[in-house]
Amino acid sequence: MSAEILEKKKTLDLRKKHIGPSCKIFFSHDPIKIVRARGQYMYDEKGQRYLDCINNVAHVGHCHPDVVKAGAEQMELLNTNSRFLHDNLVLYAQRLQATLPNKLSVCYFVNSGSEANDLALRLALQYTGHKDIITLENAYHGHVSSLIDISPYKFHHLSDVEQNQFVHVAPSPDVYRGKYRADHPNPAKAYADDVKDIIGRVHEKGGKIAAFTAESLQSCGGQVIPPPGYFQQVAEHVRQAGGVFIADEVQVGFGRVGTHFWAFQLQGADFVPDIVTMGKPIGNGHPMSCVVTTKEVAEAFALSGMEYFNTFGGNPVSCAIGLAVLDVIVKEDLQGNALRVGQYLTELLEKQKEKHPLIGDVRGRGLFVGMELVKDRLKLTPATAENAEYFLFCRRLKEQYILLSADGPHRNVLKFKPPLCFTSEDADLVVEKIDHILTGVSMTLPLNQKHPRELKNPEQVFGPKLSCVRLDHLF
Repeated sequence: MSAEILEKKKTLDLRKKHIGPSCKIFFSHDPIKIVRARGQYMYDEKGQRYLDCINNVAHVGHCHPDVVKAGAEQMELLNTNSRFLHDNLVLYAQRLQATLPNKLSVCYFVNSGSEANDLALRLALQYTGHKDIITLENAYHGHVSSLIDISPYKFHHLSDVEQNQFVHVAPSPDVYRGKYRADHPNPAKAYADDVKDIIGRVHEKGGKIAAFTAESLQSCGGQVIPPPGYFQQVAEHVRQAGGVFIADEVQVGFGRVGTHFWAFQLQGADFVPDIVTMGKPIGNGHPMSCVVTTKEVAEAFALSGMEYFNTFGGNPVSCAIGLAVLDVIVKEDLQGNALRVGQYLTELLEKQKEKHPLIGDVRGRGLFVGMELVKDRLKLTPATAENAEYFLFCRRLKEQYILLSADGPHRNVLKFKPPLCFTSEDADLVVEKIDHILTGVSMTLPLNQKHPRELKNPEQVFGPKLSCVRLDHLF
């Protein structure tokens, strides 16, 4: 069954005419028109099936029938705002809190990850009475103005905009290519000491720390896994300075990491943030999100004298959908599946690393996995847009009907973050195709090859469709 209304060209023409040019599209040289989806698969207007390795929003699988049913049934009864009493709101808050440490007991329901992170900043500023925020290098927390300020992943692209004087950037705790690497005797302490040094410099200038904010695992920053103990030590420094710790779980929460429900729990049971934000997977594609904090922070926010009201946050339909998502995660053991299939996928990629020198690192937890491509394993020279033989990866996979994205500061980290119903057979298929592409590259190109136009016959590697494409249109 196809849900196509317009021909693909007409859809594209209307998009160019009416949708802002800053709103980019995947594979802009030949975009895919998706008309339906189910589970870990998406279908174009011709019925062609694509394996979705990108979508960490459709957490329990695209269009899961239980989630669709819950939303539709509640929509038939009532949808209104949270100023009226409704069981869905309190039952969902209770269920969500049960997945978290007891200290995190107060919920604010909103509509997107950006809205959640913006509210988290407001909570921190009100609770502490301070203004300075510490964020991480390559961090991304959302698209509203307050979050662009604390998202180096975004504001470093704005050449004509000065960094907010109250925002301070700490090194990303990347033990592969960061300041302190895996061979460092204590990278967690070293990275945390950098945060401590920032706090000292802020104090010297008369500032005071309101919050340290971090994605529990950096996604846009290149699938970075902080060393164990890092968050505990940072939290100690920040709290001694009168600030709070905000854990951004928008990309990685709800069982994706396999061993735990929340990615911040990877740091150990002795670490509990003061504020946690969540979004994307929380509604399986339905626009909803949440901020959870302590009673003390919530009470301080109430003392501001300003009522907090959100028109759509916590409405009965959203809460019904949120409850259904939690039910499906448990019923189908999707957290367990993330652990099992994620470990299997990582093992397969590690074997590819042994075979292909272009793979510099494989890292991740559960179904949050990154594979970093490098030209030189000793120098860690990233395989970036200037090295087209690697950067065409996602296009080649798309031609095999597999959807995968790349990110990181050098755009050389392939990101695996599929729906949690992803199977070991899916992992086999993806890695088989990756192996085929890498084998073709390594057989045809020396590692110092600079550009496909230097090849006598670039079609040998990329095929006739890809030998002359513009690199900036890859994703």
